[in-house]
Amino acid sequence: MRGRLDTFIEGMQGAASLDELQGQIIGLRDLFDVEHLVYHSVNAAGGQYAALTYPMDWVDRYLEQEYARIDPVVQGCYRRFHPVDWKRLDWSAKQARDFMGEAQSAGVGQQGFSVPIRGPNGQFALFTVSDRRTDPQWDKYTERHMRDLILAAHFVNQKALEIEHGTDETQVRALSPREVDALTMLAMGCSRAQAAESLSISEHTLRVYIESARFKLNASNTTHAVARALTLGLLVI
Repeated sequence: MRGRLDTFIEGMQGAASLDELQGQIIGLRDLFDVEHLVYHSVNAAGGQYAALTYPMDWVDRYLEQEYARIDPVVQGCYRRFHPVDWKRLDWSAKQARDFMGEAQSAGVGQQGFSVPIRGPNGQFALFTVSDRRTDPQWDKYTERHMRDLILAAHFVNQKALEIEHGTDETQVRALSPREVDALTMLAMGCSRAQAAESLSISEHTLRVYIESARFKLNASNTTHAVARALTLGLLVI
């Protein structure tokens, strides 16, 4: 998957319009082998952009009924920084259950995994994959692909910002050589224990380097920091 994802991301860099990005979203859905993939962004002024594979009848219905007000995925992710499986959200309200029933009837699928993204100047975005796999199948799928889904989410968001604003570039403080080493090891798929051992440092020291790099890169979490560093050309893999 990682090799194919890297190749896909390289191709996605050539997208010059939001319409072209929509085509890339379809390809990304096929790459991840899920039924649907959605990217939705809202900027601080309320401007919205979405690239998705849901049936348009369902999209029109969702907008017409203003379902974002009751959608547990939107409401739950807005209060989170970390990716979340839909099963962990609160579906106890009758409105939420009825909404999910209608979504499933429209072909959305009962399984989902969403990545909240907080970009520059108050931007908020969601990157979501959904499917009709069984619970055991979905648990196995998300465990296997979680890291790649998070990386893809941030690359798509950065590309959308670049298309919308002409650049996604923000001022970034230079990383130290040790911070670059730490992120490079993680980008290569090493665990923190493996990275610390390879760099001959303690896991505590590694964590200090990672958190410092995350702060400099204005990243919401470690995976976002790795994605930002890769996009900015700070890492050589």
